[in-house]
Amino acid sequence: MPEAFERVSVINLGLEGFADAARDQGAPATNVDWRPPAGGDPDVLAVLERLWGRHGDRIAAANAEATARIEACRPMAVGVRRAGDELPWLGEGPRRLLHSGPPITWDRVCDPQRRAMAAAVVFEGWAPDREAAYRLLEDGAVELGSGNEHGHVGPMTGVCSPSMAVWLVEDADAGVRACSTLNEGPGDTLWFGVGGDVAIERLRFFRDTAGPLLDRLIARCGPVDVFGMAAQGLNMGDELHMRSQGTGNLLIRHLVPGFAALGGEETAAFIAGNHHFFLTLTMAAAKCASQAGQTVPGSSVVSLISRNGTDIGVQLAGLPGRWFTGPAAPVQDALLREGYTEADAALDIGDSAVIETIGLGGMAVAAAPTVASFFGGTAADTAARVREMAEICVARSQRFTLAPLDGVGTPVGIDARLVVELGITPQITTGVLHNSSGAGQIGAGIAHQPVPPFRNAIAGLADALDAA
Repeated sequence: MPEAFERVSVINLGLEGFADAARDQGAPATNVDWRPPAGGDPDVLAVLERLWGRHGDRIAAANAEATARIEACRPMAVGVRRAGDELPWLGEGPRRLLHSGPPITWDRVCDPQRRAMAAAVVFEGWAPDREAAYRLLEDGAVELGSGNEHGHVGPMTGVCSPSMAVWLVEDADAGVRACSTLNEGPGDTLWFGVGGDVAIERLRFFRDTAGPLLDRLIARCGPVDVFGMAAQGLNMGDELHMRSQGTGNLLIRHLVPGFAALGGEETAAFIAGNHHFFLTLTMAAAKCASQAGQTVPGSSVVSLISRNGTDIGVQLAGLPGRWFTGPAAPVQDALLREGYTEADAALDIGDSAVIETIGLGGMAVAAAPTVASFFGGTAADTAARVREMAEICVARSQRFTLAPLDGVGTPVGIDARLVVELGITPQITTGVLHNSSGAGQIGAGIAHQPVPPFRNAIAGLADALDAA
């Protein structure tokens, strides 16, 4: 027998056990991780066939347009204002609160979010103490609204009340604007679902001191180019969701002349000591870019991912304002503090996943190798995760580039079709809250979103296109 036929090389598709069997017999084997699209579900496959086939050209053009709008948006922080003055729905009602995630009724609100809402009620003076605040909330005397439906995004519990200080971020050319509360830092805070006396006092400090001063600082120093700073921060070790220390330092540098002229030592010290202070600026800017990419008929680009500790909600650029929901997932790749277990962890929560929809956070995790420690990985693993996210995105960003990956752009424009077809869902870098004790943050990690909301979203898009 000719020598050419004495050696066998194997390319195996699917189960790796077959490749292992060939290797055990001395044959080189390459395994291809192939799985049936959409898990082989015939109903989902039929939807995908319509979206890639009959409507494929229209969706491709719409996705290119939605992604281009996201990339072109240039959100600027133009001030810090009273939430009730900038968010009409919040300011019009006698007692209203905004929260993270899709709409929810009080009976389904998770424990951390309940604690934050009660603290906000006390802060507003609607109740003298938390016990009375809970009664108001249970009786429906305080109206609840999804922040995303009213121009606001908040981290973790995402609670915002009329008197709170919020960043005002806008792109006048694109005609979009959004608000987000000032980040409270660690410990006893509303965003971590603690809401104790220290948290309420900090909100008063924001309302009476830090917020008005920051507004004057921006008026003096000029608007903050949020994405311009974020692009620099990516190459200073930030991925702009779980870590934004470098970008925060750029913000301080921008404001230093104003502090020198106007004073404000207490506010300056708070900003300098809060490693997450830039987070909510990023969120408000990301919300602006997300809005700029909406209202593109036929687009399957994911414009919104939001969680409230009970549900996850997804929206598409081609179906703006329409929620597709499902049960929130746990934060799977998490590093918990000593003494806590998975049983203590609340489900995934927060509006901050809007950051991933515009190419930061989990899409840029290779910029922050330290994040690898939260899932027991290495810098090489973070690079692999970015490559995996690129498999479900329309394009690579031109403004957010990753020096550790030779300057390649971050994945941008999550395509819900690809999420469903490949079974790869967006990864969100996030914190982990205690689910019942009010202990606040007990860890951090990467949350992988569940497939069903994306599956429902593409079915809704296919129906809308069929009817057009």
